[in-house]
Amino acid sequence: GSDDIIAGNVSKYAVLPAGYCGQLKRGHLIFDACFESGNLGRVDHITEFEYDLFIRPDTCNPRFRVWFNFTVENVKESQ
Repeated sequence: GSDDIIAGNVSKYAVLPAGYCGQLKRGHLIFDACFESGNLGRVDHITEFEYDLFIRPDTCNPRFRVWFNFTVENVKESQ
């Protein structure tokens, strides 16, 4: 569940719709947090315009998730 510990960052992770098989298309977002201060642990696809993002806890205080730092690529116009 969402309370599970998220240990690492996503790294150039392409989020595809459930059951999708095939080539990556424009609009299939690619998330990356594999850099210093990145903290995105998991991404779930909901719809073309909606994603659930799971932020890793702060290194010095695991009770807090008060900031986020990640990149998104492969967007299409109007997305």
